[in-house]
Amino acid sequence: MLIKIADSWKNILAEELEKEYFKELIYFIKKEYQEHTCYPKETDIFAAFDYCRFEDIKVVVIGQDPYHGVGQANGLCFSVHEGMKHPPSLINIFKEIETDLGISIPKSGDLSRWAQQGVLLLNATLTVRAHEAGSHQQKGWEQFTDTVIQKISENREDVVFLLWGGYAKKKGAKIDKKKHHVLTSGHPSPLSANRGYWFGNKHFSQTNNFLVANQMEKIRW
Repeated sequence: MLIKIADSWKNILAEELEKEYFKELIYFIKKEYQEHTCYPKETDIFAAFDYCRFEDIKVVVIGQDPYHGVGQANGLCFSVHEGMKHPPSLINIFKEIETDLGISIPKSGDLSRWAQQGVLLLNATLTVRAHEAGSHQQKGWEQFTDTVIQKISENREDVVFLLWGGYAKKKGAKIDKKKHHVLTSGHPSPLSANRGYWFGNKHFSQTNNFLVANQMEKIRW
């Protein structure tokens, strides 16, 4: 397994990649991928960084775990490979966009088109064992992604952070709210959404309004 992080992130994360915990994490992940089926595929583990250069970040969406079903995870949180059925959380995201912005639900659940516009789709844990949700939690990924969030907070300004659900809100502790725009709501999962904690948050129009007000191009959701 090659740990290949996009060039725009190398200097930002160079120190982190040399830390002992990260080396132990990579040793663990290599072993997991050798002995078990894991997702996403090895070349997609750092896809969030490949698609979205550090200097291009406008929006950060924080997820938790990659999807653990066959062929779903593509390295971007909430996103699935082209041709895959939309998971329930993604359906609710698209429903909110439809209500908020009048954009019809797309056939493809591949969100790389968002990432290419400056939306960092970051899972807190970047890998998972097949059919075992949370199986790679507490191995070091959370520390790594905390650092990613902190580096964005420290080195960029006027980034919109979308924190959906309790887990993402906790990760938000690393964000300087004086420098950045933070929007929070319930998680788009059916459990949360059906209780009224997701629908109507208008995060997508609010994000675009903020970007336009700060002389940035809005996201084509």
